[in-house]
Amino acid sequence: MENQDLIKQVTEKAQKWLTPAYDAETQAEVKRMLENEDKHDLIEAFYKDLEFGTGGLRGIMGVGTNRMNIYTVGAATQGLSNYLLENFKDLPQISVVVGHDSRNNSRLFAESSAQIFSANGIKVYLFEDMRPTPEMSFAIRHLGCQSGIILTASHNPKEYNGYKAYWDDGAQVLAPHDKGIIDEVNKIASAADIKFKGNDALIQIVGEDIDKAYLEAVRTVSIDPEVITRQKDLSIVYTPIHGTGAVLIPRALKDWGFENVHTVPEQMIPDGNFTTVVSPNPENAEALSMAVALAKKLDADLVMASDPDADRVGIACKDDKGNWVLVNGNQTCLIYLYYIITQYKKLGKMTGKEFVVKTIVTTELIKKIADKNAIEMMDCYTGFKWIAREIRLFEGKKIYIGGGEESYGFLAEDFVRDKDAVSACCLIAEVAAWAKDQGKTLYELLLDIYVEYGYSKEKGISVVKPGKSGADEIKQMMTNFRNTPPTEIAGSKVVLVKDFQTLKQTDGEGHVSDIDMPDTSNVLQYFTADGTKVSVRPSGTEPKIKFYVEALAPMPTRGDFAGAEAAADAKINAVLKSLGAE
Repeated sequence: MENQDLIKQVTEKAQKWLTPAYDAETQAEVKRMLENEDKHDLIEAFYKDLEFGTGGLRGIMGVGTNRMNIYTVGAATQGLSNYLLENFKDLPQISVVVGHDSRNNSRLFAESSAQIFSANGIKVYLFEDMRPTPEMSFAIRHLGCQSGIILTASHNPKEYNGYKAYWDDGAQVLAPHDKGIIDEVNKIASAADIKFKGNDALIQIVGEDIDKAYLEAVRTVSIDPEVITRQKDLSIVYTPIHGTGAVLIPRALKDWGFENVHTVPEQMIPDGNFTTVVSPNPENAEALSMAVALAKKLDADLVMASDPDADRVGIACKDDKGNWVLVNGNQTCLIYLYYIITQYKKLGKMTGKEFVVKTIVTTELIKKIADKNAIEMMDCYTGFKWIAREIRLFEGKKIYIGGGEESYGFLAEDFVRDKDAVSACCLIAEVAAWAKDQGKTLYELLLDIYVEYGYSKEKGISVVKPGKSGADEIKQMMTNFRNTPPTEIAGSKVVLVKDFQTLKQTDGEGHVSDIDMPDTSNVLQYFTADGTKVSVRPSGTEPKIKFYVEALAPMPTRGDFAGAEAAADAKINAVLKSLGAE
């Protein structure tokens, strides 16, 4: 039996979409859902409003308050416009940047947003076509804008689209602005409150002018250009997986001096249906399969793939047996920061003010590297807006040299304030060139890092719980973990529990202390006596509860890698079984 109160609630919301403020096609679809005896579609489309989560506004495209369409996008843009007009009312001209990726409807949503901003008297710099998310972040700072948005659902399946809002520092909005914008969005009762009819005089199309400035800045990220000169023939295969990386990444690699770059022709074509892959996510081996096939044919050194909005990068390289293997997000972040710190020291670039940042679920080996090299390391929440916050807090006081997260995002510079696959692709190519210069493969370099700092394996498990019933189930799971924390995990005593929602941590003896973080977050962490770390959190953008496990194992030599991996795998499996998250 359906919940009658819920059906009444969603029916009332849906009926508001049957007014002339909504187009005929939208009204027809709403009528279909209202008249259907099966209320599943109606409930899923209207049971809640899309909200800004850890990744902004994101959802399945379609009709309804819980769907991505010109009205939900329009409400977000009108709310953001109202908030900007209040916060920057003393400025003679408020300005914003609008960008988008290759997804279906992204251009439509971007143009609609540009019209709404301009209708509110806000100047808009609208990119002429799809561009990477990091370039939009760069453009906000470069053009001196107060805000910016990009229409993208990152690496999500083709059914999704999204809307990320940025502030004047080029980073995604944080408190109090995120809550302030939501408050303004919530004041918009219907499409009639949205100013769709724009002012073309306030919309300026941008493209190559920003591309050139951004690529010049990206070029400065290179630490050792001489190693690229010596290894300019490094064989690289790159794919944008039908996304925005096609516009700039091959060009950036050429700017850095790499002369042997090959792209996957079929995937250089913009395609919102991502026809050649199951999912455009560089975390998945399948998404890199065409690039790896080309790499085998060419006997290449390195494979790289960026997601549709070119903020994440996935990497593959040959192992000691010549087999192509994926380098995961934790390993990639580890390699980047190891290279940056090592080269800064070698080339005498260290000033003593440098710092690096990682998220709380990213490998703890990064802290070992930072500590051994006397570099300050900061932990922050999942989501690059928190890394950007650390950069902003210490701007002019300390020197940011890199930060990353396990979900395949890295940022090596501070002129962008979001993860950047453009600079990251170039930098990992430089790392591979540096390794080759020493007679090593990228894979052997990774093994050498493990030999020096110890082996660690991390595994993320996402348990998918779709729809409203799934959301309720995820909420209950978090409540159970919080109220009844495990005292041991896979046979090892829990020695520390961190609850980032209460900002309290409890050690193995029951002593409670405060956690110093800028805000609360629905994340739980358990640390055990054998060095295992477990993190649990619901996704901010998808119907998932996520488990992150990190297990340690000794690895005295490169030859001990297989044994160390097997030992860590066994520990991880035992941990997941212990938590009921297999």
